[in-house]
Amino acid sequence: MSKHSPLPTPTAAELELLRILWQHGPLDARAVYDFLALERADASYATVLRQLQLMHGKGLLSRDESRRPQQYCAVEAQEKVQTSLLKDLIGKVFAGSGKALVLTALREHVSDADRLEIEKILRNKDAGKP
Repeated sequence: MSKHSPLPTPTAAELELLRILWQHGPLDARAVYDFLALERADASYATVLRQLQLMHGKGLLSRDESRRPQQYCAVEAQEKVQTSLLKDLIGKVFAGSGKALVLTALREHVSDADRLEIEKILRNKDAGKP
């Protein structure tokens, strides 16, 4: 995939497989299936294999064909994909306002422990600390 072409937007199913590859590194289709099957009883090896092949075709995955079985690896780092998806979400759902996204997350989806950690980060940033 060219460095200048936009990232393909992964589907929810593709994100599940990407998450496994980001977490465990390059894997063959059987290993990806095994990890997915731990979370989803309805997972099918044939579906996982086909999905990995489609993701390779879209440019989301690279494939090491010199090894048997072939190893799949995410082309883009997790942070880059998350940033791209978040930018898209902010634009579509929050009218371009990162503040609206953060306030919604803080009100609805952040535990008290996470909120304290966020406050500490913000205090340190305001004080000029890394």
